[in-house]
Amino acid sequence: MSQCLNPDCLYENPQGTQFCLRCGGKIILDDRYLPLKFIGEGGFGRTFQAVDVKRLNTPCVIKQFLPQQAGSAALQKATELFQQEAKRLQELGKHPQIPDLLAFFSQDGRLYLIQEFIDGQNLLQELQTQGKFNESKIRDVFIELLPILQFIHDNNVIHRDIKPENILRSKNGNLFLIDFGVSKETSGSILTRVGTITGTPGYAPPEQFRGMVYPSSDLYSLAVTCVRLLTGHFQKSDGSDPLFDTINMEWQWQKYVNLSQELTDILEKIYVQDIPKKRYGSAQEVLAALNNPNVQKSVVIPNSPPQGSNNPFKQIFQQFISPRTKQPQPSNSHTSFTEDLGNGVFLEMIAIPGGSFLMGSPENEPERDDSESPQHRVTIQPFYMGKFTVTQAQWERVAVLPKVKQDLNPKPSHFKGKNRPVERVSWLDAQEFCARISKTTGKKYRLPSEAEWEYACRAGTTTPFYFGDNITTDLANYNGNYPYNSGAKGEYRQQTTDVGSFPPNAFGLYDMHGNVWEWCEDDLHNNYINAPVDGTAWICRSNNTIKVLRGGSWYNYISKCRCATRSFDLFDNYNPFFYGFRVVRVPPRTL
Repeated sequence: MSQCLNPDCLYENPQGTQFCLRCGGKIILDDRYLPLKFIGEGGFGRTFQAVDVKRLNTPCVIKQFLPQQAGSAALQKATELFQQEAKRLQELGKHPQIPDLLAFFSQDGRLYLIQEFIDGQNLLQELQTQGKFNESKIRDVFIELLPILQFIHDNNVIHRDIKPENILRSKNGNLFLIDFGVSKETSGSILTRVGTITGTPGYAPPEQFRGMVYPSSDLYSLAVTCVRLLTGHFQKSDGSDPLFDTINMEWQWQKYVNLSQELTDILEKIYVQDIPKKRYGSAQEVLAALNNPNVQKSVVIPNSPPQGSNNPFKQIFQQFISPRTKQPQPSNSHTSFTEDLGNGVFLEMIAIPGGSFLMGSPENEPERDDSESPQHRVTIQPFYMGKFTVTQAQWERVAVLPKVKQDLNPKPSHFKGKNRPVERVSWLDAQEFCARISKTTGKKYRLPSEAEWEYACRAGTTTPFYFGDNITTDLANYNGNYPYNSGAKGEYRQQTTDVGSFPPNAFGLYDMHGNVWEWCEDDLHNNYINAPVDGTAWICRSNNTIKVLRGGSWYNYISKCRCATRSFDLFDNYNPFFYGFRVVRVPPRTL
């Protein structure tokens, strides 16, 4: 069947067919993107589910620019916003919970944006199918969305259209923030666009309709989103809103839902009507309040520098953000992926961007050790890292794969649970695990170097923990009887917890603090004198049998769970039920 050459066919036939009803030809864009299903339409045009025929029919989404606005000024503004969305996705899409930009091009006089397809449903659809959200579910929404907002704000972007329709839950349960069509880059702490009103009525804060937005404006919209999901009440087509009292000019949502005083206070503070300065100033402050309401500002993620200073988190991601006239650099243009290990077992791998950082701890960091000195700058190449430590389900699956050098006990762990981390495994066991999946998949898996592990753990921060200067047992699994640096005591669980039970860092990695120690590739060295500065593992020429562990565990004091903490043991020691690991993979040079 021939290819359709009429550029209007896709526009005129949005019913979901992959063939043009007029001429019967295939509708293929840019000689590779084949539309399959009409998803919806808005002010900018139509959206289609599609596949990339040049990448083994990989699912994707086509956004066709076809604005409904009349007039040259409106058309020009709509075109600017559509192009802006592509730019935002290029800059921000490397975050694992923001869809990646795959292509942006013009064909036959029309603009097309191709982005990653997220298989799932938005939160409005979830509300309609499953009913109103409870407090626990709303807390989960906050805990997963706030680090994403912190990431985009740290990159000087404000979304400006947070609402249930723009939050997707994938089939594996992860939340994604979508639709950056009206987002805007800021040059400082505030964006002023007098005369430019964007966003959705009923969600956008008052200042946004006066042409001004702050990071707290997105927080306001997220809070309103959560309130509407809690109550099930939305603004009506006539502009009336059951949650807002127009006589007294105040929200009245509390009469529709019964929440804890803690969450009520947080929601109230986020959207104090018309007074942005009285809200939380950042997503990290809200997350700190949710995790530790009594010490709202003592724990933050990730560490945000003051205005005007260098932002290490943004510097790390800078290599993803290309000049406007250039494409993303090939060395960093890899995306997160999921490895199918067979029998319904999967291994999620997160794309970690290249960059440089100061490895080790400063001399004034409380409870540090001399082995963490001297601090030294290390340059890291892009790589993939396991989203979680290897689980017992993953271990058991790989243990039945063909042997490479040694046998593996399929069920070595003391604390049982398929989603708990595997423990009671030695460094040699971890090497065998990596060798087996490398042989099976044809991709080179290995343990991380110490430098890669610390770089990935810090995720752009410079504080003792990727959450900030201190931490609580609401954020990680460790021995809460022994707090850090005069902090508060917490829970001592005395066992491992399921992977992903606590908030991730800014790279989207879970449990880098506590739960289980993680084996690294390196031999033990007493300090960092003459350590490699290129991120490679530090291996002795002689056969060193003592290997490095990182991250601390459920058994340890929190001081042993800092980003810079180092530990070690014999490479064949598997006895402790707090030794585990996660894997890394280096992307092929062709990516």
